[in-house]
Amino acid sequence: MARPARTAAGGADGRIVPGGVIARFGDRLPLTDRTPRISLNEGDTPLIRSLNIGPELGVRELYFKFEGLNPTGSFKDRGMVVAVAKALEAGSHTLMCASTGNTSASAAAYAGRFGLRCVVLIPEGKIAPSKLVQAQVYGARVVAIEGNFDDALEAVRLLSESAGVTLVNSVNPNRIEGQKTAAFEVVDALGDAPDMLFIPVGNAGNITAYWKGFKEYHADGLSTQLPQMIGAQAEGAAPIVRGEVVADPRTVASAIRIGNPASWEQATTARDESGGVIEAVTDGEILSAQRLLAASEGIFAEPASSASLALLAKLSHAGRVPPESTVVCVLTGSGLKDPSATEEHLLPPLRLPANARAIAKALKL
Repeated sequence: MARPARTAAGGADGRIVPGGVIARFGDRLPLTDRTPRISLNEGDTPLIRSLNIGPELGVRELYFKFEGLNPTGSFKDRGMVVAVAKALEAGSHTLMCASTGNTSASAAAYAGRFGLRCVVLIPEGKIAPSKLVQAQVYGARVVAIEGNFDDALEAVRLLSESAGVTLVNSVNPNRIEGQKTAAFEVVDALGDAPDMLFIPVGNAGNITAYWKGFKEYHADGLSTQLPQMIGAQAEGAAPIVRGEVVADPRTVASAIRIGNPASWEQATTARDESGGVIEAVTDGEILSAQRLLAASEGIFAEPASSASLALLAKLSHAGRVPPESTVVCVLTGSGLKDPSATEEHLLPPLRLPANARAIAKALKL
């Protein structure tokens, strides 16, 4: 039996703690007087200016929107808080989702905080272990199915038709509403929209949300331009690039290992309306970008996040990024989300005796 829903965003005394997507952008979200103003203080993530990679690529202004600093370590929290608030308003007792990892962690965290049950369907063996641990420790009931993410999503669509169950994948329009706030933050930080925004594309909800946010701000006169939306898919999971469903998507970037994106049409609309592109990068390019980002900028992002930088590097080297451009790369999740994808490509620690002279000699100090 589900616990009674808790709707206060603050502590045991019921005080509302300011902060979070709903508090900051509530007037731009589909809220009513009955929508609980909940929060885990999601959003307000940093837009970090590049010190080294931008000059190396010949880009005048390069920024990283680091969504890995959201409460559960990914951008999913932005949309989840709105989806959960609307679920509470509707009287739901259970949240349900299919996930490659980040959605499950976010849904489970908000479910735990606000007294809801959470059920997660994952493709067996195709989710980063640390993301699975997140969902479980937050209290989700995790079901591993034979098949891929698309099979899991089809199943939860049917299961969520039951009364009191809310589907919280990005097919839920409230998820898109919450996620569009990242575009607002980018414009607020820069003073205008960037020329180009590079973003990973998996289920394609995020590129849809950013484009919606940029268009809304522009329509209200809060920016003077709209960016080109540049979507990055992994080569082994690139249905939009190929123009066909990928039955068995394969990539080290598990968060975008999706062969039939739910928001496919909306993503191509964002691409076409903005004059942008959606292209593929290899796993090698993704992992190289991840290491470059960490070693050159001090930002550890998961492989899927690094697809945005990988595509920027690819297009820059091909002369397709004007050097005077202001560019933003969206980094969707923390590298701590999926360290196993990275560690196998790293050198082991240097083994030395506990002797300062020997250590100094080996390190040439």
